[in-house]
Amino acid sequence: MGERKRYSKEFKQEAVRLAKEPDQSVLQVARNLGISDSALHRWIREFEGQGPAAFPGHGKQALTPEQAEIKRLQRELDVARQECDVLKKAVAFFAKNQ
Repeated sequence: MGERKRYSKEFKQEAVRLAKEPDQSVLQVARNLGISDSALHRWIREFEGQGPAAFPGHGKQALTPEQAEIKRLQRELDVARQECDVLKKAVAFFAKNQ
């Protein structure tokens, strides 16, 4: 079985733009681009529902600025916890060897 084709965000947005032109049908645009009309219909629905945040790529959802900040802070907290664990082990090691 062949590998699934992946299309860039720009390609999908351009396909949706072409499909929305009054002189083009979704079927015509899909055939011209070499994609299925069902995929193009799905892209149109996704774009209409999410706007510019549509098509994040690789299955990852676009994060709001608040979500991105939370993710950054969680990573920072993980690093701080790891550093604390290392320091605790070092203190225990040096206390044992005295």
